[in-house]
Amino acid sequence: MLGSNYTTVSEFIFIGFSNFPQQLMPVFFVVILLMYLFTLLGNLLIMATIWSERSLHTPMYLFLCILSISEILYTLSFIPRMLVDLLSTHNSITFLACANQMFFAFMFGFTHSLLLTIMGYDRYVAICHPLRYNVLMSPRGCACLVAGSWAGGSAIGLIVTTSVFHLPFCGPNQIQHFLCHVPPMLKLACGSNVPVVALGVGVVCITYLLGCFLLILLSYGFIVAAILKIASAEGRHKAFSTCASHLTVVIVHYGFASVIYLKPKGPHSEEGDTLMATTYTVLTPFLSPIIFSLRNKELKNAMKKTFLRKLCSSKEWSVRNNW
Repeated sequence: MLGSNYTTVSEFIFIGFSNFPQQLMPVFFVVILLMYLFTLLGNLLIMATIWSERSLHTPMYLFLCILSISEILYTLSFIPRMLVDLLSTHNSITFLACANQMFFAFMFGFTHSLLLTIMGYDRYVAICHPLRYNVLMSPRGCACLVAGSWAGGSAIGLIVTTSVFHLPFCGPNQIQHFLCHVPPMLKLACGSNVPVVALGVGVVCITYLLGCFLLILLSYGFIVAAILKIASAEGRHKAFSTCASHLTVVIVHYGFASVIYLKPKGPHSEEGDTLMATTYTVLTPFLSPIIFSLRNKELKNAMKKTFLRKLCSSKEWSVRNNW
């Protein structure tokens, strides 16, 4: 594995929750477990609804379905492990498992950011160039955009992971976090290349995220300009309603990320850092399916329709069995 020729550390120990009272661990476990299960169920419900409703077989909902898949895989890369560690006394992880966790977390996380950018572009084409929508968002074009988002996320995950795990780790091996994240890992690395790697990884990640965010802002700049040209208030409301859920998720996603990664350096508690990181990694995926389900009228109606159809079919089946 990467860096195996340079390190004397064979495993790491998570101590992100070690500063909290032991009595709170079961409480954290139950809260995070419920939020994780709701995240899984919410995203699976969105995927099932889009799959079963032919009216939702459009590029916008295709991207939403792929976004749900990326969120499920992102949370799967570290939350099950976090839940186990909350009830364990020895929270160790092997060198190889730590590298894999970092790769998949960054891969799915950055894929998620790219998909949000693509969804913003989709809304831009739909509102600003409606007559060219079927050409610009053709099945082949959508497939290329989705493949590009996964390729971009994989590339960033590989770059970050190889850069960090090629550094020598001479000890100690205690990670002040609940997952293998870059800043606490760099604190454990030794050698003269650590500042260079820290700067390089920071520049790559910030450039990537900032680029995605600026592209989304650019898309919505054109969208707002186009909506303001619509004469009727009803038409403006209808056009903006198709963007409301996506825009809300973007604000939540980048809002929490900016609080975590752009906060000024200074004296702060390790407990506060852990809670803030938990908020971003657990709460953001938890809120995403709620926002899309409640703020997207077409998806909400489709969910109701699907639920009622399943309910009616189950009642009909029950009546037939009774006869």
